[in-house]
Amino acid sequence: MLRIDNLSYSYDGQVYKYDLSSKKGEIIAVMGGSGSGKSTLLDLIAGFLQPISGDILLDDKSLVNRDIKDRSITILFQYDNLFEHLSVEKNLSLGVEKRDFKEILKEVGLQGYESKLAANLSGGQAQRVALARALLKESKILLLDEPFSGLDQKNRLIMLDLISKITKEKKLHTILITHNEDDVRALECRVYDMVGFELAERE
Repeated sequence: MLRIDNLSYSYDGQVYKYDLSSKKGEIIAVMGGSGSGKSTLLDLIAGFLQPISGDILLDDKSLVNRDIKDRSITILFQYDNLFEHLSVEKNLSLGVEKRDFKEILKEVGLQGYESKLAANLSGGQAQRVALARALLKESKILLLDEPFSGLDQKNRLIMLDLISKITKEKKLHTILITHNEDDVRALECRVYDMVGFELAERE
């Protein structure tokens, strides 16, 4: 279980408040207007920001005072997930032990792409490579910050299917920041909304 318990963060005089729970293999969608504090939640979970109060608990163990590298978390952003001057294989090898990447690339539908430069990938291919790299780290929490926004419909559907399948198979805690209700329905998410700078589960 992942629990965000009475978590608060202060910025520019505004206090953001978060409460959330997630079971293994579940996708949680966080929705709300621009500037409402959605991405701030991901930054708090990842350890990029520190809360003023509250706790983040993974299997009843606090993450708040842990180093970023010890939080069992990977993040997929909307853009700039890869180093364009490096090959797919070298992008995958960053931060993980040397291994054969054929199997993970097959899992995301990109077998045979090891030597291709990231700069020559389409947007959808790049996001799938970034997802493969996230999976190689074998983290328990997958944070997604609008990762489908720049994709055409075909690649969007591919990514939605991959995220759904991988979350269930690997029993991840997946938290998705999105504006898209269609994505929420496709992924069968439980939804939390940022309302008045507070996170509340949608009824």
